[in-house]
Amino acid sequence: MGNDRIRRPWRAVRRGWTEHSGRQERAGWPEHLGRPEFTERPERTGRPRRLRGTLLGLTLASGLLLTGCSGSGAGHSSADGAHGSGGYAGPLPAPNPTAGTDRGEPDGEQTGDAQREIAPSPDYLSTFALDVDTASYGYARRSLADGRLPDPSTVRPEEFVNSFRQDYRRPDGNGFSVTVDGARTRDGDWSLVRVGLATRTAAPDGERPPAALTFVIDVSGSMGEPGRLDLAKDSLGVMTDRLRDDDSVALVTFSNEAETVLPMTRLGHHRGRVHDAIDGLEPTESTNLGAGVRTGYDTAVEGLRKDATNRVVLISDALANTGETDADTILERVSGARREHGITLFGVGVGSEYGDALMERLADKGDGHTTYVSNDADARKVFCEQLPENIDLTARDAKAQVAFDPQTVRQFRLIGYDDRQVADRDFRDDRVDGGEIGPGHTVTALYAVRTRSGASGHLATASVRWLDPRTRSPHEESGQLETGSLDDDLWTAAPRLQVDAVAAYFADALRTGGGRGSALPGALPLPELAGRARTVASAAEDGAVRDLADSVERASRLAG
Repeated sequence: MGNDRIRRPWRAVRRGWTEHSGRQERAGWPEHLGRPEFTERPERTGRPRRLRGTLLGLTLASGLLLTGCSGSGAGHSSADGAHGSGGYAGPLPAPNPTAGTDRGEPDGEQTGDAQREIAPSPDYLSTFALDVDTASYGYARRSLADGRLPDPSTVRPEEFVNSFRQDYRRPDGNGFSVTVDGARTRDGDWSLVRVGLATRTAAPDGERPPAALTFVIDVSGSMGEPGRLDLAKDSLGVMTDRLRDDDSVALVTFSNEAETVLPMTRLGHHRGRVHDAIDGLEPTESTNLGAGVRTGYDTAVEGLRKDATNRVVLISDALANTGETDADTILERVSGARREHGITLFGVGVGSEYGDALMERLADKGDGHTTYVSNDADARKVFCEQLPENIDLTARDAKAQVAFDPQTVRQFRLIGYDDRQVADRDFRDDRVDGGEIGPGHTVTALYAVRTRSGASGHLATASVRWLDPRTRSPHEESGQLETGSLDDDLWTAAPRLQVDAVAAYFADALRTGGGRGSALPGALPLPELAGRARTVASAAEDGAVRDLADSVERASRLAG
């Protein structure tokens, strides 16, 4: 992730992991890795899936913090509130052309899959764009309820983990708090380390900026199945009733072609007009999703409101079969609306057959996020309970960077975020796309970390960088973790950390073929994992975790 050289295969001790004892060397600090300055915001470059080039492996000097902020131990952040970029004191570590090159196999970052690329020399930085998508978990639950294991390609562990409530400290203003904690697994020197980011709680509804929402509704023939268009119409009705009088709504439909059914309309005394337009939706022919998205953005630009949150809300099963069907091609034609007007995309997936990859990519390229609804309860949660966080923004282009200390950490692997990886050198390049985050959101990243035998002291520093959604000014916040702050045993740690572990292990089992093996240290067989979920659900008094346990049990039965 931080090394751009062609990467080579490596011998796995367990599937996706290596064993090696490499050396660490201190390095200088080059000027070209300092904070870049930008007078205007050029076009974003997107999130690379694989990064190639010439950047050599990076290594950290012992104890050097990624930021100039103080604090140690689990759950500490540098300070309350957000820092401007001028408060950032520590530059990134320099390339080290010699470390790890003569040992055959690397320490540092691992990717967890022997068929994927890995860093050829020690790299102790991990950088990724934030993600609050949850569609992968919602669709997996739907698949299991229908009696089938989800396709492994649709399983994204970070979306499983981020589907559950967290108890992180919230910041007082815009921006993020940073919590770093972890616990030791029962697998050698391996631990799970959790980086938790939280935005402020959503303000009372009357205090948020007005919203200008363009609903883009799939009315193709495939949407006629129960639980698709009927659920979408119910969802829109709920959301329309919940919106304020000073919010605006437009409605675009698409099948073979796209049509603006309702131009941008201030709700006020026009809710009945909006409901009539929704009630008139009926399924027709094939799915020209590209036409729908283009018309939706055109309608959003035409009805653009200054000082409002302008967002396209796409509701579809994403089974595109007519016209343009590639996410990059579809959104390239509306890139100006995204870049110049800041219009973001919120994707809502429906249907037992669902184009997960296309919807996820659309939201990724459209500076937004996705969720999945399978029933009325899901719809009410998304369009009623979570309305502020799904339509408002507190941070744009948010990225996280975790610096592991090579004196205490031998290996690490980020669990998930495969499509959110960012080159380490681009952490402070504000031209490079990050994640868009709303109020009330939390973002959790889990790492499997192998500590050096007997090591103690500083283990990791996690930093988050984001742009203010209105001024575009950059801010950073950080938190740290010491080895002594790791809980002794994962399954006696804080309940929410245990929930995250269950979700991550569950996703990993589904990605490896229904639980017939796991690349993660400390993983449990699915029946035992379900028992852990039941125990922690009882302790947390959380129905969502009980649902997780049900899903694990279904997967266990289906996997045999």
